[in-house]
Amino acid sequence: MTLRTLESLGSLEGRRVIVRCDLNVPLRDGVITDDGRVRASLPTLNALINAGARVIVCSHLGRPDGAPDPQYSLAPVAQRLSELLGKPVAFARDTVGESAREAVSSLEDGGVVVLENLRFNAGETAKDDATRQAFARELAELGDALVSDGFGVVHRKQASVYDLAQILPSAAGLLIATELDVLDRLTENPERPYTVVLGGSKVSDKLGVISHLLPRVDRLLVGGGMLFTFLAAEGHGVASSLLEKDQLDTVRGYIAEAKERGVELVLPTDVVVASGFAADAEHETVAADAIEQSSFGASGIGLDIGPDTAARFADAIRDSKTVFWNGPMGVFEFPAFAAGTKAVASALTEVEGLGVVGGGDSAAAVRQLGFSDDHFGHISTGGGASLEFLEGKKLPGLEVLGWQSL
Repeated sequence: MTLRTLESLGSLEGRRVIVRCDLNVPLRDGVITDDGRVRASLPTLNALINAGARVIVCSHLGRPDGAPDPQYSLAPVAQRLSELLGKPVAFARDTVGESAREAVSSLEDGGVVVLENLRFNAGETAKDDATRQAFARELAELGDALVSDGFGVVHRKQASVYDLAQILPSAAGLLIATELDVLDRLTENPERPYTVVLGGSKVSDKLGVISHLLPRVDRLLVGGGMLFTFLAAEGHGVASSLLEKDQLDTVRGYIAEAKERGVELVLPTDVVVASGFAADAEHETVAADAIEQSSFGASGIGLDIGPDTAARFADAIRDSKTVFWNGPMGVFEFPAFAAGTKAVASALTEVEGLGVVGGGDSAAAVRQLGFSDDHFGHISTGGGASLEFLEGKKLPGLEVLGWQSL
């Protein structure tokens, strides 16, 4: 079976189409601080509007624990969507209640309504199949077809992602189709040299992707908090830096496998070490094998890759034809420790081939550091989903749409 796309649904004029988007945007005091996921939904929504569908947008936002919580309302998202679409967008104050039914019944062809946060109903994320399916059946009463376009949630078996797609005629939206095309290019015959850059806090979050990609890549660059477990695995002290002692043997295995396969494993040669975890912490750059000899001794904590490492990483990235990057190189939220992440992002914009930012914190970092989406070949909207795809895992939200995992 192949992925069912919009064309498989036939004419959509006058039909009520539920669109499962991923509009899980960051909010501060009710204001969206990064609307990247909202903008990513526009191609599919515009396609449906132009086809004359009556568009019912649904999404989750945050973790409201199955009950209404005003701080997680999608109202600001509906407003932003209206601005981006250049047309009125109605907002329902519930998901399957009276407000939702009234808003949907009032839709005209090409009209759009946003339902309130799906996770205000415990059935959305319920582990119990019957509870989840009951909520999906209530959602199904609002629509005639489902377009699944929330790539960031396709690795979850949730009511609006999995169960609803089995009740209504369903297909993938343009965003999911694009994400899969890019991820396929990363796993099947990528143009070489192929470099993967991994950061973020923990090695344990990346075990599957390292295992799955080591046989496929030419270079693996390791930064972020996970670098200290690699350094410790090579016998170096890391002072008070983040360290997963239970992963040392696993990492030693990766180091040996990379050498055996001829994969160039590039580890930091210098690190920015701070007196503590704070934006204004004192800090200095030291050799990666001398972290415990910094001015801060055993209390020092590594918060970024050093400038020499950043330059080496940037050279390796620019020399590649395919690059996948997931995870910041340091604590980019603090300006003093953002240089490594910025260097990687800048180099990725210069790749003469496919450069992919793997969603999650990496996507947030590049936008916070002043890069726009069109600087890169692709910015994924789903960090966790991207990683699970690259691990070779089955993704229920895709398989229910006909996709077969490799």
